[in-house]
Amino acid sequence: MAATPDKPAAVTPRRKAGRHRGEGQWAVGHFTPLNGNEQFKKDDDGLNVRTRIETIYSKRGFDSIDPNDLRGRMRWWGLYTQRKPGIDGGKTAILEPEELDDEYFMLRVRIDGGRLTTEQLRVIGEISQEFARGTADLTDRQNVQYHWIRIEDVPEIWRRLEEVGLSTTEACGDTPRVILGSPVAGIAENEIIDGSPAIDEIQRRFIGNPDFSNLPRKFKSAVSGSPQLDVAHEINDIAFVGVNHPEHGPGFDLWVGGGLSTNPKLGVRLGAWVPLDEVPDVYGGVIGIFRDYGYRRLRTRARLKFLVADWGPEKFRQILEDEYLKYKLVDGPAPSQPTGTWRDHLGVHKQKDGRFYVGFAPRVGRVDGATLTKIADLAGAHGSGRLRTTAEQKMIVLDVEEGQVESLVARLEALDLRVTPSPFRRGTMACTGIEFCKLAIVETKARGASLIDELERRIPEFDEPITININGCPNACARIQVADIGLKGQLVLDDAGNQVEGFQVHLGGALGLEAGFGRKVRGLKVTSAELPDYVERVLLRFQEQREAGERFATWVARASDGDLV
Repeated sequence: MAATPDKPAAVTPRRKAGRHRGEGQWAVGHFTPLNGNEQFKKDDDGLNVRTRIETIYSKRGFDSIDPNDLRGRMRWWGLYTQRKPGIDGGKTAILEPEELDDEYFMLRVRIDGGRLTTEQLRVIGEISQEFARGTADLTDRQNVQYHWIRIEDVPEIWRRLEEVGLSTTEACGDTPRVILGSPVAGIAENEIIDGSPAIDEIQRRFIGNPDFSNLPRKFKSAVSGSPQLDVAHEINDIAFVGVNHPEHGPGFDLWVGGGLSTNPKLGVRLGAWVPLDEVPDVYGGVIGIFRDYGYRRLRTRARLKFLVADWGPEKFRQILEDEYLKYKLVDGPAPSQPTGTWRDHLGVHKQKDGRFYVGFAPRVGRVDGATLTKIADLAGAHGSGRLRTTAEQKMIVLDVEEGQVESLVARLEALDLRVTPSPFRRGTMACTGIEFCKLAIVETKARGASLIDELERRIPEFDEPITININGCPNACARIQVADIGLKGQLVLDDAGNQVEGFQVHLGGALGLEAGFGRKVRGLKVTSAELPDYVERVLLRFQEQREAGERFATWVARASDGDLV
């Protein structure tokens, strides 16, 4: 239309020019660091900090540590600064990192496959007593965590660990973390396939390898051939789950893209069957995709689960086969439903060689160096040279002769390590909490231990499987979304209007059988002081209303909001 003095010509709106920053994916040319974490990793590989720890920081002390090493690269060797004592949960998100930092460290010992010798466990216990004020917690990723570690002592701790074949290499950081494995790999009578050789080869090829030491974020993995589905495969970045292929025999079903935290996602099957000798190659392909295509722009989207969600399993498998493996994977079956209700291997069980293994439960993974040393001595005295940690904060003694079982059980129980625990001792898990963790808002370990005692006293007749997972913050290290009762730490108001420690409640989550996330009832929060009353109330209501054989999670799904408060 022509312009006139009183009516200018129409102008077609133009979209503002701009450049899309992308997601920081290396494979599409986005190499410029888009946040501080990516910058310090580009400046220097996290693996290189070990030399500075050994030659500078351990000699000059805490104040000599470069900030990018202190809160970044030192994680590549299993070191996090711990929380300064006396800082309450209300200040967790307010204070600067240097205000939260204590001059001591948490140190994580990686135990791939949960496999330990009695000698290794004894050394872990001795280090705890000499350097960590007795601390040595069992984690839900089969590791052991120390606290109160001084930087001056780290080189000597490494020397002692490595002398017996243990390591803290890439126990933290944007790296391939510990590889979960079935605690009864190679010994269980009902095992589909032993994944231990694949774990060993993955360790050899990928752990401490600079080609894979700068990932967008952490990379969690699991390999298990147990029909009990005992490594929480649904919430790992990659998992290999034992299956029997109708034509090819025992192998693994491949899962990718699981993870919890504040945006939880269950892993998805790629529909591929992987033979044992190809597991390391497939692991390498998937971690390569994460390194090259993973999102590095925002830390909140830097886990593999977001890429899998955007691509879908079909595209992910295609990229894996075409660009990384250079061959097609065999289609395969899904895993069967898990055998048994519990997946922690507690109790006394016969091995396929005729000997026995004995699984036992501390309280919420809380042990100490003296106890670990005693466990090593007990195992050795009863004929065993091997132990295993589990993904449920438990431990197992292997290779016990039948005549030694009764004595071992009695002596473990005398240490308050229950071989036949109550459902509450067996099913309660807790993260590190505000005692040491800089992210935590509430206390967890002592809260979990006291909750067990209260429930055992109040409802001793309760004998149904139940999982109660307690987390000190929203990050879900203790898997709150997939517990029967998941407790997310936060500050809440009590009846007098005071701000106190408490929990948001998730109900009816599960792994294995009908895996899914828990239900949140609007406004359902409890104070820490009210927790025993609340859990007792909801469990008694479950007992009153459940149908024959009904699981807690199934009841929660059909219960009214009023029944759950």
